[in-house]
Amino acid sequence: MSKKNHKHRVVAVCLGPSCRKKGGQALFDNLKVEIQRAHLSESVEVVETGCRGLCARGPVAHVYPDNITYCRLTPNDATRIVQGHLVSGHPMEDKVSHADRIANRSFRLFGDARFFGKQLRLTLRNCGVIDPENIDEYLAVRGYEALAKSLTGMKPEEVIQAMRDSGLRGRGGGGFPTGVKWNFAATQKADTKYIICNADEGDPGAFMDRSAIEGDPHTILEGMAIGGYAIGAHQGYIYIRAEYPLAVKRLEIALEQARAHNLIGKDILGSGFDFDIEVRLGAGAFVCGEETALIHSIEGERGTPRPRPPYPSVEGLWGKPTVINNVETWANVPVIILDGPEWFASIGTADSKGTKVFAVAGKVRNTGLVEVPMGMTLREIVYDVAGGVEGGRSLKAIQTGGPSGGCIPAQYLDTPVDYESLKGIGSIMGSGGLIVMDETTCMVDVAKYFLEFTMNESCGKCTPCREGTKRMYEILERITSGRGEEHDIELLEELGETVKFASLCGLGQTAPNPILSTIRHFRDEYVAHTRQKRCPAGVCTQLITYEINDACIGCGACARKCPVKCISGETRKLHTIDQSKCIKCGECFAACRFDAVTRS
Repeated sequence: MSKKNHKHRVVAVCLGPSCRKKGGQALFDNLKVEIQRAHLSESVEVVETGCRGLCARGPVAHVYPDNITYCRLTPNDATRIVQGHLVSGHPMEDKVSHADRIANRSFRLFGDARFFGKQLRLTLRNCGVIDPENIDEYLAVRGYEALAKSLTGMKPEEVIQAMRDSGLRGRGGGGFPTGVKWNFAATQKADTKYIICNADEGDPGAFMDRSAIEGDPHTILEGMAIGGYAIGAHQGYIYIRAEYPLAVKRLEIALEQARAHNLIGKDILGSGFDFDIEVRLGAGAFVCGEETALIHSIEGERGTPRPRPPYPSVEGLWGKPTVINNVETWANVPVIILDGPEWFASIGTADSKGTKVFAVAGKVRNTGLVEVPMGMTLREIVYDVAGGVEGGRSLKAIQTGGPSGGCIPAQYLDTPVDYESLKGIGSIMGSGGLIVMDETTCMVDVAKYFLEFTMNESCGKCTPCREGTKRMYEILERITSGRGEEHDIELLEELGETVKFASLCGLGQTAPNPILSTIRHFRDEYVAHTRQKRCPAGVCTQLITYEINDACIGCGACARKCPVKCISGETRKLHTIDQSKCIKCGECFAACRFDAVTRS
């Protein structure tokens, strides 16, 4: 095919953290070399995008306007994409998303129908689609149009009313109505007010906010500017972890570009409204995700929470009225202004409007980033969007809300995902972590894992959180090591309720949730650990016993693998394990090919 017959094409390569780790950067570099070698530089462009969501199948690249998504690419596939697809017109069928090959033989289906089919991407609408470091691409998809509409056609109170009418609730975990919060700040009599974006995302397994910033930073800036106009603030801060260098880099680039286009800074678009934004880096303290601790950190103080009221919307940063929302909340603001609060309110449930972004992780086929309408059931998310449980195993539980959330058993799979429904079954929405667990998961061990995280991240300011989490962790350590006592379960419940009631901030108030929810739904596992000294899932090593049965043919494979030489026996005769020396490493169990080693 001659070059003059090529129409302009774009190869968009995901360079989110997951794809980058799997070789995405080398693929990107190789594509540039191969395109130049094929003399296609004038007709084909390679661009870098943020996370597309298909993290389990990365590296991912999408070819426009052909609308073909390639998954599980290697750096060497650059030659095949260029020579086979771009030059010869023959897409790589073995690398096209599986659902593409089944659903559409002409390869014209955007992405994966199974993965994207039930999603509605508002926060992530531009992620994986545009080059996040090019403001022109954001402008091409109606970027900053909502800001212009607000500044030139709406009064501040009308912007606030739009937020109220939309039903948008804070996506950082608490779910407080956004419009109500903005109105509190707007009605305060003060000479200075502030806007803050809370990008201090620290939940284990959570990467929603980071990915949203890396894939579409201008959306956050636009949302904050609209918020500043609505409440009368002229300065904004983005508080983000220093551990997210790519997100920080893209925010700085976006700010520079927005200032150059008069979209941030003095007299924005000639409206007379001034608003600038500064990026502040956090040191990685989980407690700084709590809004009053975050404020202290920006002020240069130690990041510890303070009692509320007064709330930040009344008395926040440097004692001035301050609106704090998280990344996902700010990303929804331009959508509401552009498409109307009524349209936004038509999505979701009666009390939970719009969509929610989840970082799906754990024992599921399609780990990655998804955005679904509020009210979709957990079953639909796990099986229809995320592809079901990995390895054909049975689903045991779902953890929502991160380390402060609860573990939901399989019997509640048909629960709709909204703030009230999740609270009703002992969990929370949180910022959007969703971890899928199968039958090989020990729920007592899971509770201990999350409690250890919150215990270590406690600021230590209040006694219930500082001491209570430590005492609970000590009990769980005792239970999982085979030293559990009869009353330990009741003691955990009592301590958990006390910490929940008496702690100063949200970290302590929600820290017992994993324990209380697992006791509530999986009490039998706690009983097995304490009374029978047994871990049903075979996870707690000190409660496991390995034995050799009569199926042993005396091959010696187990003895050769044993690191402490506790297995003895003659060739072709039954072997035995010296339980006093066994360290329960499981090497013998893994080495045996005849099911002669049993684990109990």
